[in-house]
This record gives sequence, structure tokens and C-alpha cells, in this order.
Amino acid sequence: MILYLHFGPQPEETYRQLIGILAEFTPMVQALPPDAALADVSGSVRYFERDAAGLAALIRMRAAAVLDVDPTIGIAPNPLLAQLVAHRGAPGTVRAVPDDPGTIAAFLTGLPVAALPGVGPATARALASYGLSAADQIAATPLLTLQRILGTAAGRQLHQRAAGIDPTRVTPGAPPHTFHAEHRFSRDELDPDRQRGALTHLAERLGARLRGERQVCRSLVLTVQYADHSTTTRSRTLPEPTAHSPQLRAAAHALHMALGLQRARVRCVTLRAEGLCDAGAASRQLAFGPDDDKARRIEAAADRARARFGPGSVRPASTAGIP
Repeated sequence: MILYLHFGPQPEETYRQLIGILAEFTPMVQALPPDAALADVSGSVRYFERDAAGLAALIRMRAAAVLDVDPTIGIAPNPLLAQLVAHRGAPGTVRAVPDDPGTIAAFLTGLPVAALPGVGPATARALASYGLSAADQIAATPLLTLQRILGTAAGRQLHQRAAGIDPTRVTPGAPPHTFHAEHRFSRDELDPDRQRGALTHLAERLGARLRGERQVCRSLVLTVQYADHSTTTRSRTLPEPTAHSPQLRAAAHALHMALGLQRARVRCVTLRAEGLCDAGAASRQLAFGPDDDKARRIEAAADRARARFGPGSVRPASTAGIP
């Protein structure tokens, strides 16, 4: 059985310690930064003489005692179902879907299509225009019909996910070295300008941290959480490794625009910098003009001001009012 654990926003060091706690129960642990993980406990139930639910209870107890963290845990035969069941209810609980076709079908019946990983508002709207708004409706739709709507690969993937099929396995590994920044709105945010303002602020924070630690990143990942707790994650490989805030901001805005959120009720946005490497070892394309060099000198001066007067002392005007 597979456990999907959602820890909520945590400092990077706390997250690594949580992954270490999981490793005490099974070597099959896959980190899903910044706030989740997968654990295959199929080989652990006999050793600990407990079923998957019993192991989940032990893990929760251990995380609460050592780090004062109460994770939400989903238990299911595969990673997809474990993630779905974890997010279908109040946080800080353990929920399970048994390895039984009838029970799995009942769980997926009526499940909003937006709850399936990889289905954003634009895809949900396209499916809704054909009367497809729930997982069981998608699973009952002929594969060729879905492929005509979404494309060959996307249609096949969604058809499998709507039926609770997930061939992926838990891949053990230490948490990748990443930086992330998160903004949680005080209320569900409908205004795309305020969403972009939050992303601008997050890009500035990531850029400042990368430069402070003399790192650059190769890619940027945007995760959007909606009012119903479903999420959409998109990533973009940057043209070159960078810690330059304008480049990070442009990539973040492009990811946001590609989602086509329009009137989506957004609760939280997270930006994650991945593929980090030492800034001194990274190459940078030369710009034949004064604008880029001037922007980098201004950025360096702003970093010095932040180091002296605090991280919020210098920030873009468009982020005013965003904590």
C-alpha cells in the first residue's frame, strides 16, 4: 500500500526531518517538495506487525512528537489514489481507499474532474462544455472521444486517472535541493492582477535568496491551490540558469498566463526554483545593451539594502500590500 503525506508549508530543514522520519518506517520514500511525500509501506507491514493505517498512525504520532507537525495521510493501492483520498476531507487526518475495484469506483463517482492531478481550470472548462465534470463520467467516456477533446497523450492519461489507474511507482531518493516561496491569500482570490502581484513578490524573494546563497536555478515550478483544495502544477525550463529576478518574474507570469485561470478562486500560489547550481559555474548569455547591465546593478544595490534594512525594505511597487 502507498501513503501520500501532506505536511503543509514547512521550513526546508523541517521538511527534510519529516522525510527522515518516514525513512525510519520504510526505505521506499519519495520526496515531493515543498510539502508532500510518498511512502510505499508494502514491505513494512509485516516487520511492524501493523497494517498501513496503523503505520500511518505511528508516523503521525512521531511527526507530532518530534516536530509538532500533524500531516494529512492518504492510503491507497497507488500514488494517484493516495493523493486523491488525502485531499478529500479535513486536514490532519488519515483516510484510506482499500484495494477493491468496487470501493475505488464508488470513491471516484462524483469526484470533480478538477481534483484529478494535471487538470487545471482551462481543461476543466473544455471538458465541462461536453458535459464531463466528474471522474466517473470521464472514465465512462470512450478514449477516442477524450483524445479528440484533449489530444492523444493527455486524453489517454486523463482516461486512466479518472478510472483510478496509476502505473507509477514510489521512487526513493533524498529531497532535491530546491528553494521555494509561498503566498497564501487572506481570502480566495479571483483577481488575476493580484495573483500576478503575489507571483512577482515570490519571484523577488526567490531571486534574492538565490543570489544571497550564490546559486542559480535551471527551472521554475508554479503550484496553484484552489478553494476546493485541488492543485495545478506547471514547470518551465529557463533559457539559461539564472537568479535574476526579472527573468524569474517573466517565467512565473508566463506559467500563470498559460493556466488560463480567469475566474478561478485561488487560495495559495507557490514558486519553486529547481535544478540549482553554483552561480560561479553557470554561463550567462551576454546582452549587447545597457539595459540588462543597469537592471543587474540596481538588483545588486537592492540586495545590499535588504541585507542591511530587512527583506521587505526594497520591493516592486506592484507588490504593495502583499505580506
